[in-house]
Amino acid sequence: MRRTLIALLICAVAGAAGAQPADRSGFYSGKNLSYIVATNPGGGYDAYARLIAGFLEKHLVADHVIIRNVPGAGHLVGANTLARSKPDGLTIGTFNAGLIYGQLAGNRSLRFDLRDLAWIGKAAGEPRAVVVGSRCAIQSMDALLAAETPVMFAGAGIGSASYADTRLLSEALSLSIKIIPGYEGTEAEMAMLRGEICGLVASTSSMQSFVDAGNGSYILTIGARLDGVPNAMDYARDERARRIVGLITTMAELGRVSAAPPGTPAAQLADLRAAYRAALEDPALLDQAQRRGRPIEPAYGDDVRRLVIAALEQTPETIAFIKRALDPEGGQARVGSEIERNELLAFAAD
Repeated sequence: MRRTLIALLICAVAGAAGAQPADRSGFYSGKNLSYIVATNPGGGYDAYARLIAGFLEKHLVADHVIIRNVPGAGHLVGANTLARSKPDGLTIGTFNAGLIYGQLAGNRSLRFDLRDLAWIGKAAGEPRAVVVGSRCAIQSMDALLAAETPVMFAGAGIGSASYADTRLLSEALSLSIKIIPGYEGTEAEMAMLRGEICGLVASTSSMQSFVDAGNGSYILTIGARLDGVPNAMDYARDERARRIVGLITTMAELGRVSAAPPGTPAAQLADLRAAYRAALEDPALLDQAQRRGRPIEPAYGDDVRRLVIAALEQTPETIAFIKRALDPEGGQARVGSEIERNELLAFAAD
């Protein structure tokens, strides 16, 4: 009986400690936090942000965490908006870590250095897959390799991970693919359902519900293995191809990242990091994530910053290859929509 009472007391103390707010300074009490999402509503980035937001609100003891969708130009508009936001601890954001490709390639529309962001954490790694719609004539990797005419693939804006991964994979495996920029999230899924495009390269978590509904299928994975689905390394025939697939795999580890603007005060960044960790380790969040098919494989703070820096430290040869692969005038890519062009011009003039 005595041992039981002691065990109950220990659990009660541990539970009370776990219930302490991550906002140790009290800064966030009575305040709203803006969470910029660099995509339209719907899709993986928006889903993760909305899942996390409520628990950030809880652990920061903030009034509200408000989702602010800022889509455009393959996450560039949202990421630039985050980077130029006031560094007062009241704005954070999530965007595609594929912007690392853009920085390596010297994309002038990326108006900041990714090293300078105040990194909060990442919710998950994001294994990639080649997904084809059920209306596409191509239904296997061997058929895609054998295609004699270019196969229409969606890509988010030029410079996004979706676009970069597709171009780099096409280069590595000598695929006949024509990328149509400007499609992402639910827009890309609808385009596949209408038969406007054949497929895309995307994260498995983003596409799982689409595949589960019978609207498409995985024909290749990158960075993970799925039963019955070949892996890109199986088709990498030389060292160059293996190096490219390895780079995409490394980028996949930097999945659903969140950061604050450069110069965010150390005290607020510490609170944000603590709240983010508490949110992602909250049993209620983990339960919701499991039910929604959203894997949680977190990393925090400086660990994520080190991953970003490591990804940016590439050899001159690799950087030159990325520049060639992402050249919008090269290969079979075409310029994006008029809206996307206007967004990029607006940022260039800003």
